[in-house]
Amino acid sequence: MSWHNPATLTRFGRNRVGLDVNQFGREGCCGVEVKLSRLESIVQQIGEAVLATTETVDRLSDRVDALATQVQQQGYQIFALSDAVQTLAENQDTALERLDRLTEALQQLVSAIQETDETDSES
Repeated sequence: MSWHNPATLTRFGRNRVGLDVNQFGREGCCGVEVKLSRLESIVQQIGEAVLATTETVDRLSDRVDALATQVQQQGYQIFALSDAVQTLAENQDTALERLDRLTEALQQLVSAIQETDETDSES
């Protein structure tokens, strides 16, 4: 809707306020016409400000919606990352247990080799 359209001005300006230049006649009503013109200008400015504010609120609403979607997606990503870190920690624990068993087996093997070397050197 355009506030520059005369039909719009009539709809939201003169008729809404209840004034019309024609009801005062053409003679001796310049003061009323000036006041009416100023009133129409004020109403037009208010209308434009309301439209601009509405557009701004709509844009802000769209931005808030986009941010809410991003926050939700990041929440899912954090959950997935947390799950991956937990799985990684469990795998590390398993690997450490296997490494401990391997180290123990290697120590036993080294001990057995050393005992064999000592037995061979004594003979």
